Amino acid sequence: MTGLALLFAFHLRFEFALLPVTKGVPPIEPYLRLIPIAACLWPVVFYFQGLYQRRRSRSRFDEFLRVLVAVSLASILLTAGLTFYREFSYSRLALAIFAVLDVFLVTTFRWTLAAVLGRIRGSRGNRQLVLVVGAGDLGQEVAERLRGHVEYGYRVHGFLDDDPGKQQRSIKGIPVLGTTQDLEKVVAEHEIDLVMLALPLAAHHKTVRLIRRAGQLLVEITVVPNLLQYYVLRAGVEDLDGLPMINLTQIPLQGWNQLVKRLFDIAGALVALLATCWLFPIIAWLVRQEDKGPVFFSQIRTGLDGRSFRVFKFRTMRVDAEADGRAHWTRNRDPRVTRIGGFLRRFYLDELPQLINVLRGDMSLIGPRPEQPEFVERFRSRYPDYMARHRVRSGVTGWAQVNGLRGDTSIRQRVAHDLYYVENWSFGLDLKILWMTLREVLR
Repeated sequence: MTGLALLFAFHLRFEFALLPVTKGVPPIEPYLRLIPIAACLWPVVFYFQGLYQRRRSRSRFDEFLRVLVAVSLASILLTAGLTFYREFSYSRLALAIFAVLDVFLVTTFRWTLAAVLGRIRGSRGNRQLVLVVGAGDLGQEVAERLRGHVEYGYRVHGFLDDDPGKQQRSIKGIPVLGTTQDLEKVVAEHEIDLVMLALPLAAHHKTVRLIRRAGQLLVEITVVPNLLQYYVLRAGVEDLDGLPMINLTQIPLQGWNQLVKRLFDIAGALVALLATCWLFPIIAWLVRQEDKGPVFFSQIRTGLDGRSFRVFKFRTMRVDAEADGRAHWTRNRDPRVTRIGGFLRRFYLDELPQLINVLRGDMSLIGPRPEQPEFVERFRSRYPDYMARHRVRSGVTGWAQVNGLRGDTSIRQRVAHDLYYVENWSFGLDLKILWMTLREVLR
């Protein structure tokens, strides 16, 4: 694909002449000589970007971002090397076109290959048999996720669980094949390919023993942690006059990363406001026509480091929705929601004024959704590490929301997704969430 991209770039630059050619059409041979160079350089860069690691569950967006970074880096290295080559002057525009085409062709090829493999796996070809150790809530959730993505090529063959009440039973259509003592026997008899350990924190010692035993069976081993039972933010090693210390509250979104995210928030909010400002008077008129009440709704929410701020939204509920002065949880088909309010909520349009909160620094474009202080106090005592979600700015949209956890949904799952975002933040993850939000709105 990279070789084809180089050929297409030459023709687009000099034969189709996207821009006028002022120095004549050069011979194609020097450009053809770049193909073996790319054949050596590109695989090295792709390797260090993890593009040759087998990951059945990698999303298309992740694939695109990795290819974009890899091709950009490889192209920069190639261009830098060519600056020392004096016998021929390569067109910088042709090289730029080559990089763009290369991203497109390589990504398309890899997506197509993944789709073909997904069809093969979905039709029971190239399947891996999975044994889930632990038939509790976590194990059942793992099984449901795998069954919901047949294109990954995994088939849950059964559970192992030490609970006597679950023996000789079928849980959600998946049989319990025995206890953890039967691990070696079940793996051998059923030709298991992958063992997934989904045990609670209380079974930590049992998990360690099972990892050692499974390591002797020549199968893949995966440990699925329960984020709400065992969660530690990414640790970092610090130095105190030669004495090493482990910082258990270090997160990726610090230092330069925090600055980059803030600049991105400001630029993104300004662009979004310019693109949607024409909607504001229309929405305001519709809200006003509904019941002659105020257009905007404001409320105190808890944000970064537990500090309170006032959030702004287009009003979607009746004027007397909180006349009793108490915080109420919004539920599906909430009778307090007006007709136009339901429409605004469905398409995220009620959130548009929060772009002002982003510019003020109260919020970010992406992050955990802010809650009312009353709910924060209630949840912090009920869910472990709930307050860790406030180590980053609250967001207009977030990882939990794009995964369907919006409105009256499981708080436990929303907290787990928020904690995952806090620990695993990256600029690429933010772009992925923005794309998934836009896709959801368009749907």
